[in-house]
Amino acid sequence: MGLLSYGTQTMRAQRGHLIGWVPVCLAVGIGAYFAQRVEPSASVLLWGAGGAALLVALAVWAGEAAGPVILGAALVLIGFDLAAWRAHAVGGPVLAWRYYGPIAGRVVALDRSQSDAQRLTLDQVVLERISTRRTPLHVRVSLHGDRAFDAAITPGLRVMTTGHLSPPSGPVEPGGFDFQRHAWFARLGAVGYSRTPLLAARPATEGHRGLAVFRLRMAASAHIQAVLPGDIGGFATAITTGDRSAISQDALRDLRASNLAHLLAISGLHMGLLSAVVFGALRAMLALVPWVALRWPTRSMAAAGALIAASGYLLLSGGNVATERAFIMVAVALGALIIGRRALTLRAVAIAATIVLVLRPEALTGPGFQMSFAATTGLVAIFGWLRSADVSLGPKWLAPALATVISSAVAGAFTAPIGAAHFNTIAHFGLIANLLSVPLMGVMVMPAAVAALIMAPLGLEWIPLQVMGAGLRWILLVAQSVAGIDGAQGHVPAPSPWVLPLLAFGFLWLLLWQGWLRFAGLGAVVAAGVLWNSAQRPAVLISDTGSLVGVMTPAGRALSKPKGAGFVALNWLENDGDGADQAQAAARWRARPKLGGAEVIHLSGKRARTAFGDCQASQIVVLSVMADPPLRGGCKIFDPERLRGTGSVVLKINKGQVTMQTARQKAGARLWTAWRSKEEK
Repeated sequence: MGLLSYGTQTMRAQRGHLIGWVPVCLAVGIGAYFAQRVEPSASVLLWGAGGAALLVALAVWAGEAAGPVILGAALVLIGFDLAAWRAHAVGGPVLAWRYYGPIAGRVVALDRSQSDAQRLTLDQVVLERISTRRTPLHVRVSLHGDRAFDAAITPGLRVMTTGHLSPPSGPVEPGGFDFQRHAWFARLGAVGYSRTPLLAARPATEGHRGLAVFRLRMAASAHIQAVLPGDIGGFATAITTGDRSAISQDALRDLRASNLAHLLAISGLHMGLLSAVVFGALRAMLALVPWVALRWPTRSMAAAGALIAASGYLLLSGGNVATERAFIMVAVALGALIIGRRALTLRAVAIAATIVLVLRPEALTGPGFQMSFAATTGLVAIFGWLRSADVSLGPKWLAPALATVISSAVAGAFTAPIGAAHFNTIAHFGLIANLLSVPLMGVMVMPAAVAALIMAPLGLEWIPLQVMGAGLRWILLVAQSVAGIDGAQGHVPAPSPWVLPLLAFGFLWLLLWQGWLRFAGLGAVVAAGVLWNSAQRPAVLISDTGSLVGVMTPAGRALSKPKGAGFVALNWLENDGDGADQAQAAARWRARPKLGGAEVIHLSGKRARTAFGDCQASQIVVLSVMADPPLRGGCKIFDPERLRGTGSVVLKINKGQVTMQTARQKAGARLWTAWRSKEEK
């Protein structure tokens, strides 16, 4: 009886705070779905739906101690089924083999690849000798070589080219970033490149609403770049229209090294600043009219106007996932103002997170969702504590500056572990760069963007655009200066899969639970830190095509060649927490490095295979081409034929024996995986 009474009192103390656990429970269920090695069957999903309904009914009849716990379990099952439903809803054909030939389709997106090549996303795709039923809904093609046609590429244009396409590739190492899953939810059925001229097959005359908005965005982007050329214009178009194709790779590297890359994404910061500018301007204008100010709820009216402006910004920016997430968060806050509630509370953050997870469960696995909600939760929690504790931020003239410092420090502290886990880097001077840049976004850049939109019908938008350009020029200068400091960027190894969930749960328990038991969350945080610190990187990595091999040495990972497979090499080194480039890592390679007692040999090309001869049982041989004639001698062979069934491979030493783990084993058989029917051993 004492235990029941204690449980009841504990749950009563959580009243008013339980809504914060709704997205947490949904996230647990969504995470459980993505962690499965085998796609859940329809019967499992039906049992989950039935179990959730039963638990909800049971929670109604349970007491105060058990009811919320039972409802939380129901939300976990709901999250699991939501993720599964979404995965099936976005499904489409995926190319099952490498394709070379004619490619035709309609341009629905324009951007740039990591190698700075222009990249087109096409729908209404037509491929030679492939039926409509098996043709991907969308393909993405990078354009290489000389083309005089680039300037004429417009949204909705039907184009033709000849190029290479392949299915979305699996992780560059088992357990790494799964591009197959990312492409599945982006509805990309094939990716590739073309080196031949791009031809216009039909002009962009269709009136599809989405493409009309796309054309408007590209026209606005071109106009901004005409007024603000170079990286300044590229930065301006990125934060207004979502078009990042005009900013150089050098500028991007500087922004990342200084922890300012988040300013490029139309996220909560930009959406919040724009809404704040519009809200403040509208409220000031309404206050100037006494008859309105004394009779009408001006705060609600200004919030409604800001919500309309935020909706327009969402439309103009292209409505990508990050912007949708930011809009939902801002819409919840503005909705609270409209009905007379406090805008920024943990309750509002929980509602926004719940909406995002219901609409796009896959967002949970991405760094954007994790970092934006970590920053928002941390800011709301810390400033809420300062408000409830009646902590003064000093005199009025100093309070805004101190609030900016606190905001940057809190946001940086809450997002740094997530950024380090996903991108394996830490910007040591990121706080300084943000303090010198973020305030300018609020007082200069975003107000100028709003003014440019208002003055555009008069043809005077160039005036605020010049003001906007001056602010962005300063931010790029800060990024370049900070990135140039010795030791500006540190590197950390990739954590094990349990680190981020443990870290998130620990911090959320600390923030959401009421009572002294909240400090139990520190245990999860410490456990996450211990796990991260003890993470071991693989001894040998083999790419999924056999084109690259990486062997861990005391000096860091040694790569088998200085050029080629650059994307794979970059990811391996980043996951190692190694700041070296591919050429530096290749200089570590010594002839036939050893894994335990076995020699690791990489044969790149037919000539290397011919010169090698036969192998020995104590050797591990990786080939980038099929062996002709076949290798003899009993060695362990990894050739393209075998790797097509396994994906990338990790080799480890376990009790003196060489053990293997493949990307196929790690990823399992899911909707988005496209492995051969039989994995070769």
